[in-house]
Amino acid sequence: MARDTFRGLYNAAMPSQSRKHGRTERRGTEQRNAASKNLDRMTAVEIVRLMNREDGTVAIAVGKEIPAIARAVDAIVGGIRKGGRLIYVGAGTSGRMGVLDAAECPPTFGTSPKLVVAVIAGGRRAITRAVEGAEDSTRNGERDLRAKKLARNDVVVGIAASGTTPYVVGALKYARARGATTVAVTSNLRMPVGRLAKIVIAPEVGPEVLTGSTRLKAGTSQKMVLNMLSTAGMARLGHVYENLMVDMMLTNEKLADRALRILAEASGKSVSAAEHALRAAGHNMRVALVMLKLGVEAREAKRLIARAGGNLRRALGE
Repeated sequence: MARDTFRGLYNAAMPSQSRKHGRTERRGTEQRNAASKNLDRMTAVEIVRLMNREDGTVAIAVGKEIPAIARAVDAIVGGIRKGGRLIYVGAGTSGRMGVLDAAECPPTFGTSPKLVVAVIAGGRRAITRAVEGAEDSTRNGERDLRAKKLARNDVVVGIAASGTTPYVVGALKYARARGATTVAVTSNLRMPVGRLAKIVIAPEVGPEVLTGSTRLKAGTSQKMVLNMLSTAGMARLGHVYENLMVDMMLTNEKLADRALRILAEASGKSVSAAEHALRAAGHNMRVALVMLKLGVEAREAKRLIARAGGNLRRALGE
């Protein structure tokens, strides 16, 4: 095949975002890791020991981004208090991380499924399998956010390890145009998503053990960051009491038992007293906790919570 013909086929196949100015070569996540160059000749214990050692650097990289993560948390809390939502946008592994975090917020914090949502390139099918080419369209990123009726008080978190994913770039551009707060979570700082976002969270985790496989260190860093965003955000919004889950959904026996232990721990009362209060409260943990701590009936507990605007500490006089 002639060189020019090969170059033409390559350029047609590769997204323009990846070709510009050699961006692929500059991405730290695409470089080869010197420590794993003989990965295919290592024993099982050597491979997993190497991976464990590399994973140990991820928390350090995330730790360097704490100021940016805290700014993002404040933006999320502010947006939600004004009626906005937290919207994750990503493709492939990055998109699935957003889907996972959004899915875990309702059972953990008792929030509406509409409060924290995730948009993934390729739609629902992409959650369990690869959808080829889904991430290569900037228009689809904009289209999917438009379908969510993006509003000014929403906070859009674009997740892209490469920092160049066209789908995420399109979503962030649209979010900026709509006046929504934009956050980027990436492993490559000087890339398009970082330039588009108001707040940039960029743990630089370096080359992967398996070259370019960002489901490894980059994916781990994304999981850590999203855990921080949602957990810190929900704590600031009052969905926890002390360090206890008082708004979780009691959807099975394990969680029902956990609820009793939480109420007993938080109130200093017995498990049997917690069980009685929870039943009288209609299985509302907040109401049950106020009943137990203040020695009031369910109706009075509900009145105190309502008067405090849902703020549990205020309802308890703390």
